[in-house]
Amino acid sequence: MDQIILNKLEEINNNLFLQKAVLSFDEACKYCSISKSKMYKHTSSSNIAFYKPEGKLIFFKREELDQWLLRNRQSSMDELQREATKYSLTKRR
Repeated sequence: MDQIILNKLEEINNNLFLQKAVLSFDEACKYCSISKSKMYKHTSSSNIAFYKPEGKLIFFKREELDQWLLRNRQSSMDELQREATKYSLTKRR
């Protein structure tokens, strides 16, 4: 019974975590599934936007993390074939 309650509490905690607009450094690492050292590399090289309101602690907007995670989209083969067909039809002379 105790294990069921603990599992439910963890599930609720995870759902609350996903609703937050601003994430701490540790939460951002967990959200992006990357190590702390990798996240520090991204922040120090300005690859990812972050905020330091007090000059020490690092925070991230979840929306900006989503944009960063979804950058460099790769087209599917179907999309590439459609584009190639469209290009060949418009450039044919």
